[in-house]
Amino acid sequence: MSGNVEKLFIDVGSTYFKVSTSEHIEQHFRDFNKDILDDLVHKCGDTINRFGKSDVHICSSANGGLSTLIIGTTKSFSLKYATNIAFNSGINIIDTILYQNIEDYSVPSDLVDVVIIVGGIDSHGDIFGASLFNYLDQLNYSNVVFVGSEQEASSLQEKIENLVVLPNIIDNRLHIVEDNLREYLTNLYQQDIEGKEDIKHLYDITDNQIFSTPYVVNKALPFIDAKFVVANPFILLDIGGATTDIHYSKDLVDDNIVTKNEYDRLVFKKLGVYKSKQSLIFSAKNNEFVYELLMHLKVTENIFVEQGEKATKILMQLAIFLVLCKMSHHQKSYVNLKLLVINSIVFTGGITKVLTVEEIEDIVSFFYKKILSSEHNPTTILDTNYDIWTLGAREKELCQ
Repeated sequence: MSGNVEKLFIDVGSTYFKVSTSEHIEQHFRDFNKDILDDLVHKCGDTINRFGKSDVHICSSANGGLSTLIIGTTKSFSLKYATNIAFNSGINIIDTILYQNIEDYSVPSDLVDVVIIVGGIDSHGDIFGASLFNYLDQLNYSNVVFVGSEQEASSLQEKIENLVVLPNIIDNRLHIVEDNLREYLTNLYQQDIEGKEDIKHLYDITDNQIFSTPYVVNKALPFIDAKFVVANPFILLDIGGATTDIHYSKDLVDDNIVTKNEYDRLVFKKLGVYKSKQSLIFSAKNNEFVYELLMHLKVTENIFVEQGEKATKILMQLAIFLVLCKMSHHQKSYVNLKLLVINSIVFTGGITKVLTVEEIEDIVSFFYKKILSSEHNPTTILDTNYDIWTLGAREKELCQ
């Protein structure tokens, strides 16, 4: 990229869109009665018209991510490796199934965007049988990919329609091989974004690929100190209308097997405050500490059915608490972060338009005291101007 050419960066969220030039950032609440492009042009047309299509770069989190089911033969290798790659591709995992026990698992009723099947090193065969095919016959899914033993590939292709076969993610020394599956999942995520009718229309104003916002934000983390005084190690929470994303440096995790990136990310598709509000409320009701937190906030569970600014604030605060719980040793999940050693928590996304630093710190303090029995108090940093997104967008564009 030439340093003399000005670029326009646009982020389409589920509730807001942001438009950034070298001079300033515009932020607009979306009009849901309009097509995204029409709304964008109506509000920012003068700015957009100043740029050629090759100089406009767009990312989006409006699709909320992909739902994934993983079927593997071992917890310590196949399921663990595939889960790691999927999470770090911005994928939302709804369940992992140990193949030996597949007949004991219920079949999800919702559409699954992608099923990943994995297991065995390439020198092993005869791994999967009728129980796998019976389960898939009952499952409603859009894509299915096999990344296990190459000896199994042809027999699975005969039985599973439209199966995509990629090289095994487990080599013969039981090391992870991540590139092929990561690229497949990332491209699938891009196709999902671009397949949304509203998003498709944005190609009228850009010649560049539309990326997912979590991917772009993650690109900013090595450069975050250009805009903020952040004490390492830190985590970044991006809480919006469709998803809650957490970005973290890998030294916060003991057991991390994907080594290429300095920072990883997890995308929680069902912890947004607008588009996925009902699933956030469901998660809250199933957390044993939430009612105590509501008492602390001086509200009752009636807040879940209320509308307005106060209810939105409470939901945002609950999203903070729930995602911290998911990352803590309190919950058995894919990854547990060393939350007691972090020095800063950076917040970006729609949450910065709703909560004050004090309202966020209240929740963080409650979490540390209640869940971790600690007086630890990380510094709270609010990215109210979405500077982190623009850092990532510029870095991503520079790297192309």
